[in-house]
Amino acid sequence: MARQLDEQIAGRFPVGQRLRVLDVGMGQGTQALRLARAGHQVTGLEQDATMIATARQALAGQPEGIRERMRIIEGDGRDTGVHFLPGSFDVVLCHGVLMYVEEPDPLLAGLARMLAPGGLLSLLVRNGDALAMRPGLYGEWAGALAAFDTTAYRNRLGLDVRADRLAAMTAKLASIGAPLHTWYGVRVFTDTAVDGAAVPDDVETLLAVEERAGRTDPYRGVAALLHLCGVRG
Repeated sequence: MARQLDEQIAGRFPVGQRLRVLDVGMGQGTQALRLARAGHQVTGLEQDATMIATARQALAGQPEGIRERMRIIEGDGRDTGVHFLPGSFDVVLCHGVLMYVEEPDPLLAGLARMLAPGGLLSLLVRNGDALAMRPGLYGEWAGALAAFDTTAYRNRLGLDVRADRLAAMTAKLASIGAPLHTWYGVRVFTDTAVDGAAVPDDVETLLAVEERAGRTDPYRGVAALLHLCGVRG
């Protein structure tokens, strides 16, 4: 995910430019902190108090220069217009959020409005075209059969959430003025890994395989997640 994002940033902005980054639903701040370390000015927007506390604790342990480049705001991603002016950011991230939003169109439109012209919108969504893969690989045949005709699923936390199909997201991004520029698959081969599993000794090879698969057809089309990159016109 980080490698894909860095590739898009490097291909769109001059080397060394300090970007204004908004991370909507930043969680524990993994990507936000990484981008702040890279020299960018990062704003994290999150509504979960536990996640905010974790992110602030991680930020507190960073050098002063990094702490000065990152701010954390408590708020709902659907209210970006309350906190920021349109066109305030060069890059907007929204990773692992849309699956929890029943009606994502207003959120997506708000994210696009936050982008300056030529800005990059990075979304990570559950792949609605491949919901049968996980139950199928586990041999859960009834669940796999049902998954072909729905975009609803139950995640590993036991929550009933939703997925997005690539064609539908392509149309939505075009309609909000941030057409799809490119897309990747995420977790092509590793989606069935057990939570908390030990990191394998050959993790760099594993990452190389996932990275290659995530940009190669037909593999990326059956990934658990889709990384969609739109560009503000």
